[in-house]
Amino acid sequence: MTKTAQLYRMVMDSHVCPYGIKSKYLLERNGFAVEDHHLATREEIDAFKAEHDVKTTPQVIIEGKRIGGYDDLRAHFGKPLPDQNATSYRPVIALFAVGLGLALSLSWWAFQTPFTIRAAEWFVAFSMAMLAMLKLQDVEKFSSMFVGYDLLAKRFVPYAYAYPYLEALAAILMAGRVLPWLSIPLAFIIGTIGAASVIHAVYIQKRDIKCACVGGSANVPLGFVSLTENLAMMAMAMWMLTRHYLS
Repeated sequence: MTKTAQLYRMVMDSHVCPYGIKSKYLLERNGFAVEDHHLATREEIDAFKAEHDVKTTPQVIIEGKRIGGYDDLRAHFGKPLPDQNATSYRPVIALFAVGLGLALSLSWWAFQTPFTIRAAEWFVAFSMAMLAMLKLQDVEKFSSMFVGYDLLAKRFVPYAYAYPYLEALAAILMAGRVLPWLSIPLAFIIGTIGAASVIHAVYIQKRDIKCACVGGSANVPLGFVSLTENLAMMAMAMWMLTRHYLS
């Protein structure tokens, strides 16, 4: 016997509720035949809310029981949305995965194999560039978080505003091995200051604070990720120094 659900959602000429579309898809994916009721005017929407004593649409009803909106429907099917305040490394994992994929792909094209020293260099440079890009989306927000733990930014606030640009510049130059006399000291200096700041805040002071490494757009705790970012910059700088000047 086919399961049936009633869905009441906003479908207007000027706006179609995205959560209504996703609710319909979720119901159908779980084997429900959907009685899709469109609320096409503001008057219909307000009347529906008043009749069912709800504040939002869409609303889903299954077997006469009101389930609620999209978030409630996900929870009903055992797939609740993650808590927005919960710690998540997903943005960082996604960033490094894309950086690695780009580096391997470019190496494959250039050298007919993905596994090269150049791929490792590109991976670090691309990851640095994407991390800088995230910070540059909202420099004001990043700087406010950064001065909370960075040893130099606490004493010289302009450094907090300059940091994303410096990181981006170092990454771009390193990706093409351009102006090593500039990119090497730049990456090494900001990486060293960053690593020392993380070690001081997390491992000496034992502070539990949010990392500014992804620009404040995700709830990533300060610690391993930021330390890895800074150590990678230092390692890249030392590798390039060895390659370009000491070999």
